[in-house]
Amino acid sequence: MMTSPDAPITFAGGTLDRHRHVCAFFDSFAEELRIMGPFVKEGLAQGHKAFHIVDPALRTQYPRQLQTAGIDVAGAEARGQFEIRTWNEAYLREGHFDQDAMLALIEQVLNQDKPTYPLTRLVAHMEWSLEDRPGVNDLVEYETRLNYVLPRYKDPVI
Repeated sequence: MMTSPDAPITFAGGTLDRHRHVCAFFDSFAEELRIMGPFVKEGLAQGHKAFHIVDPALRTQYPRQLQTAGIDVAGAEARGQFEIRTWNEAYLREGHFDQDAMLALIEQVLNQDKPTYPLTRLVAHMEWSLEDRPGVNDLVEYETRLNYVLPRYKDPVI
């Protein structure tokens, strides 16, 4: 069932309406799954695309864990409705964090499948930023710039 991009989106017991950029912190993957599972599942059921950025060490484990919440990641990936990239394929391309490249990627992801999927539900794990990585000092500026980019889109970014 395809829904309008203007339809409210539920997240963590609330509704995302006009502002759809949320920062969420979790103490465990079980807690993350309890909160994010319904968000991801709802999006797939509504015909939205799921785009997740994860720790490369969890690339294989992450979809299996989502599967335990009843999310058919393999089926959605086969349909092109679910895409998973690792930090190295998103935030840390070229071996360092480049905020301009990441902002361009975000805009590309939010624009690329509009004819097929009215919204992309982007989930970006950011634990890499807790490590001493080249470019990590630019993260606050990146988040500030992101807050100017995302209001142009209706897609939720968590």
